[in-house]
Amino acid sequence: MTRPQTARRKRANGVESRQRILDATVEIAGERGYEGTSIAAVSAKCGLPASSIYWHFKDKDDLIAAVIERSFETWLQAVELPGEDTGTPLERVTAMAANIARSLVDAPDFLRLGLMLALERRPVEPRGRTVFLQVRETAARRIAETVETLFPDLDEDAVRTLTTYAVAGADGLFVHREIHGDAVDLVAMLELHAEVVYEAASRMAAGR
Repeated sequence: MTRPQTARRKRANGVESRQRILDATVEIAGERGYEGTSIAAVSAKCGLPASSIYWHFKDKDDLIAAVIERSFETWLQAVELPGEDTGTPLERVTAMAANIARSLVDAPDFLRLGLMLALERRPVEPRGRTVFLQVRETAARRIAETVETLFPDLDEDAVRTLTTYAVAGADGLFVHREIHGDAVDLVAMLELHAEVVYEAASRMAAGR
């Protein structure tokens, strides 16, 4: 086997190992939270030695941050307003909300773990918490851009108010589903939430 082929195989194995580690961390952190997640537990779950985990990640904080970043990249794809050819502005907004809800139903660990970290205060802030707050700000900007696109006459304060309300309401619905389980239809709830936000934006744009 030539050296380039060997190098490619090593890179492929490295990528596969990293994904196995992240997948195991998602499962453990989703069940046990930040405090209950350890390198030893991740090692046992993924079947790789701790040395392999430390080769990819400096420590637990680095590992948790990587989990949030990976999940967020996938989730952010859902925070996209469909094109004008897909329906009325309201239909586009509700479709976007439904896509966000489905992404959270399919992979809730990003928001579940991130909210846990965001609500906890420690003398030394975990990197995972910092990363979550940063990526959360990215999502908020995406939603603000959606509001500005659909309601260009709204001023900055109005856009900020609507964005805050939209994000906070979605958080609350997600937490409600975490408490009550599959009995809560998150897709339907977020579609309704989107309709309420859209109506509020319409009233504000009309000066009412």
